[in-house]
Amino acid sequence: MAYIGTKPTVGNFQICDAISVVNGQAAYTMQVGGVNVNPQSANHMIVSLNGTIQKPNSSYTVANSVITFSSNLATGDVIDFIQILGDVLDLGVPSDGTVTTAKLADNNITTAKLAYNPNPNRNIIINGDMSIAQRGTSATSLGHAQYNSIDRWSQNLTASTMAFTGEQSTDAPDGFDYSYKISCTTAEASLSASSRMMPLTRVEDSNLGYLKFGTSSAVDLTMSFYVKSNKTGTYQINLWHNNVSGYISGTYAISSANTWEKKTIVFKGDQGTAMGNDSGIALQLEFVLAGGSNYTGGTFVPNTTTTYPSYVANTRAANQGVNLADSTSNTWQITGLQLEVGSTASDFEFLPVDVQTQRCERYYETSMSYGDYSQYQGQQPVAGMASSTYGATVSTAGGRQFRTWKRAAPTVTLYHQDGTSGGIYRIHDAQKTTGNVAVHINQNGFLFASKTSAFNSGFYYYYGITADAEL
Repeated sequence: MAYIGTKPTVGNFQICDAISVVNGQAAYTMQVGGVNVNPQSANHMIVSLNGTIQKPNSSYTVANSVITFSSNLATGDVIDFIQILGDVLDLGVPSDGTVTTAKLADNNITTAKLAYNPNPNRNIIINGDMSIAQRGTSATSLGHAQYNSIDRWSQNLTASTMAFTGEQSTDAPDGFDYSYKISCTTAEASLSASSRMMPLTRVEDSNLGYLKFGTSSAVDLTMSFYVKSNKTGTYQINLWHNNVSGYISGTYAISSANTWEKKTIVFKGDQGTAMGNDSGIALQLEFVLAGGSNYTGGTFVPNTTTTYPSYVANTRAANQGVNLADSTSNTWQITGLQLEVGSTASDFEFLPVDVQTQRCERYYETSMSYGDYSQYQGQQPVAGMASSTYGATVSTAGGRQFRTWKRAAPTVTLYHQDGTSGGIYRIHDAQKTTGNVAVHINQNGFLFASKTSAFNSGFYYYYGITADAEL
């Protein structure tokens, strides 16, 4: 049988060594074979004094190996015997089906006592498993402040010569299908002062009141992720709070080259400045891969800081020990990124693909296959309009409704089936018009595709779209 704590001795009945009474003394040490013994309590003993069994906790008490009678004993008193009844089994493993809900005290079953975190949607990061790549599974050139491949990932990139590609890789740790892989394609071994490569993901400033930023109750945030690189060493991560325009930082070490390693960092919540509770940027996780001298030399702002300071450039890579741009052989990969409330990392929260897709589409949506801007299959034919005369020259054709409500009114781009941006296909004679734009746009769709005198009333057209409302 298994036990919680030290296994108790059951039925170990013992008779204590004879004790000689000392006149005017109430307390005596109990021994068996000359060794002190500690009964579990006064109730686990039988004590006989002057031929009379004594009442526990009334006639005597026990503290460790010392028995104390309720009054001093006198010459002529005789402690006949003290029998210790053995350790009593106070707690063992309950039998199956014997623990009912009523036996569980209120508020005593906490998340920390469970083998998993039951809170749904606990991961503040969207697409942390890198499973959605609407713009395409690879990008031959990553650009500053651009979203190039994996949904919800951009980068702060300023380069003298260095250049990088990004891709959705199937090289991933056990349990994951994908990772985000960044590869150096043009090296910058000696970084210029302003050079930097810092991939990032952002969190919207909506419904984050539960983080309690701006109060003394601001919660801890735990970030966990898997990382792999051929470059061992120390890397810096910055947790930005946009309402401060500043950050606190943590570090992690890649110990083994080309090996998936799990990392966990706990960030203190910002007690100094509240969230904005709007559709703008709230938080930004920035992973430093390279930073020139403009971003080093300052005092590192540790993740234990409870009031986030304003931005100081030379702290942004203060503890960065790696330059991922020093060779075209260098790569860096990440997956399983999770940011959650509390100071303990739970297992990664996998979401169904339809749910993850819809979360990504709040910021970017395409009506075409992922990464393909030259597709007519599945597009929605729309008519030229704004004249009652069939065939009359008009300046608008029908618009589209988005699949997912956007964070804000997005930038909409129309695509001809050959991939031409701004192009529209006229169905009845296969004519192509260019320079078309979406007009009357809101978070739910746009009313018209428009170009002066580009359409004919009642004629049908089709086009693909992208809608970009990224942070």
